[in-house]
Amino acid sequence: MAIPNVKNYTIQHPQTGERATVSAVLPKGSDVKAYLADAAGRFDWKAWSDQKATLNKVRVGQQKQVKRK
Repeated sequence: MAIPNVKNYTIQHPQTGERATVSAVLPKGSDVKAYLADAAGRFDWKAWSDQKATLNKVRVGQQKQVKRK
């Protein structure tokens, strides 16, 4: 079940320029740019880059797929 009114925002690392996506529900009339600047400052960029590095594994070989009738 999805949360209603959730929007995805892209934040950018201040020094390296890397981008990450943050999902948030913001109240009406809130300053989105101020929120994104604050979120980029609080975001754990080191953990995000470590996780991103572990996901880029090189796949060696191919697996045979079994045909189903």
